[in-house]
Amino acid sequence: MIVSEPRVAADDIERRTGWKLRPEGLCREDVCVPVASQGDAVDVAVLSDALRMPLVVDDAHGLWCLGPPASGKALESAVAPEMVLPDLDGKPFALSSLRGQKVLLIAWASW
Repeated sequence: MIVSEPRVAADDIERRTGWKLRPEGLCREDVCVPVASQGDAVDVAVLSDALRMPLVVDDAHGLWCLGPPASGKALESAVAPEMVLPDLDGKPFALSSLRGQKVLLIAWASW
C-alpha cells in the first residue's frame, strides 16, 4: 500500500487492507487491534506498528509504502510461485529445489 500523506483515511485503510477503523481500534472479522486515530485517519507509522506491516519512507518524493503483514522475521504472505529460470550456465534452475533453505530474492523493475 503506497500513500502520499503521513495519515491514512479510515475508508482507504478498509478498502486496501480489509481492516475497519472502529472505536475499539482496527478490526477485521472478530479480531481487533488497538490503535490511536486522529478523527477518521491513522498515522502511517501507527498503522505499520499496529498491523505489523513493514514501512518504507521516501522523503524525497513524499511517499510511504506499507508492505504485507509480517510476524517475527518472516512475511506471513510470502509464498513464492514455482519458478524455473536459466542459471549462469544456461541450465534450468527451479526455485523449489531450495525448499527448506533460507532464500533471498532480489527483484528489480524499471518503473
